[in-house]
Amino acid sequence: MKALSNQTPSPTKASPAKVRIAIVEDHTMMREGLKQFINDAPDMEVCWTASSVPEALAELQHCRPDMLTADITLPGRNGLELIKDVLAIAPGMPILVISMHDESLYTQRVLKCGAKGYIMKDAPHSDLMAAIRRVTQGKVWLSEKMSEEILDAFSGGAPKRRVDSVHKLSDREFEVFQLLGDGKSTNQIAESLHISTKTVDVHKSHIREKLGLEDSSAVLRHAIRWAETKRLAGE
Repeated sequence: MKALSNQTPSPTKASPAKVRIAIVEDHTMMREGLKQFINDAPDMEVCWTASSVPEALAELQHCRPDMLTADITLPGRNGLELIKDVLAIAPGMPILVISMHDESLYTQRVLKCGAKGYIMKDAPHSDLMAAIRRVTQGKVWLSEKMSEEILDAFSGGAPKRRVDSVHKLSDREFEVFQLLGDGKSTNQIAESLHISTKTVDVHKSHIREKLGLEDSSAVLRHAIRWAETKRLAGE
């Protein structure tokens, strides 16, 4: 008969905990695709998803992720407002913005709000994974183009882009201004942002005052010219 061993079996080595990531994205296909992309990584998992700011804040009360990804365009309150809300509840939360909007328009606004990075939705998957990993470590992710531009600005060098007056606008005013430049009506803007037409008119009034324009028609003309200039410049 084989003697029983007196040695205690060595405990099985526990697998390292996965990084828990939350996704805030209102487009179902993008949200589900990003969820699958993250869950396919061996060291990451999606702990929850949300399609709006209120939904995300409710989820945050129940489960605090290690890192959060967010879009800029969300129904009602936008991604910039979400960043501020999240950091008020969870200071230091690493946040990566994944957006369709050109990085030159929003990157500095995103960083000022407290997010750690900005990447466009059409970026290669390898860049997206690198951005997620870097931000989960509390580091900043920017494209090479934006890194150079921001470093030039902070070092006192000559900016590669002329700074225009729209930097005076609040985040929501800038969003309305962009939609005006795209030819959207007040009703269309209200529907797109899930706000009232009266609120849109208030934003338009503030835009007019901040940019020193004489009336709403001048605001519209300025927005369209601005948008066309950006398109021609490839921004």
